[in-house]
Amino acid sequence: MRKRVVSLVPSLTEAVAVSAPGLLAGVTDWCTHPAGLDVARVGGTKNPDVPAIVALRPDLVVANEEENRAPDLAALRAAGLDVLVTEVRTLPQALAELERVLRACGIGRPRWLDDAEAAWASVAPGEARRTVVPVWRRPWMVLGRDTFAGDLLARLGVSNVYAGHPERYPRIPLDELNASGADLVVLPDEPYRFTADDGPEAFPGLPAALVDGRMLTWYGPSLAAAPEALRAALR
Repeated sequence: MRKRVVSLVPSLTEAVAVSAPGLLAGVTDWCTHPAGLDVARVGGTKNPDVPAIVALRPDLVVANEEENRAPDLAALRAAGLDVLVTEVRTLPQALAELERVLRACGIGRPRWLDDAEAAWASVAPGEARRTVVPVWRRPWMVLGRDTFAGDLLARLGVSNVYAGHPERYPRIPLDELNASGADLVVLPDEPYRFTADDGPEAFPGLPAALVDGRMLTWYGPSLAAAPEALRAALR
């Protein structure tokens, strides 16, 4: 088993910490799970403190091609560190990448990964609905093509209006969102923290589903509970 791992991805932090407590030497400021994680903080996902990471002398740094910037990863490699970069656009890809990361950390396949696979394998799509999924406002940005969150929603019978957009996270004017033909707006609480008082009012007449962003966008132990949590929020 590797002795020291730095994680630059909240999802991977949770996956490693739950599977092998004590293995992590450093994590980002955005790594909030598991609660009470007491390890060195090395900055944000987009602005990690490279010298601080190098000083921790990790055996492995785990990262993601979307959440982390290529120049930072290149700097870590240039300092002689082993950096494993994941790519996650679909549920099957997420499950495979999780197994790859855990294996690279010297961790055997955990029970929660089996539970996550089983939970999603038993999912039956609900009533088909067309949705827009904002992830930011000022400016408004939504899920577009090839996103992990979009894939999860599709498995639950929720069709993303902008799934065919050329961009993965396009900026769409609010008036266009309201004229998109969607019959539901899904509002996660991250990366932008949409709430009952901040978000639904922008879509008058359109039902709004407030969802736990961790259940929609994180890939890790939360995947086991995500189908039921998302189904409940989308009702």
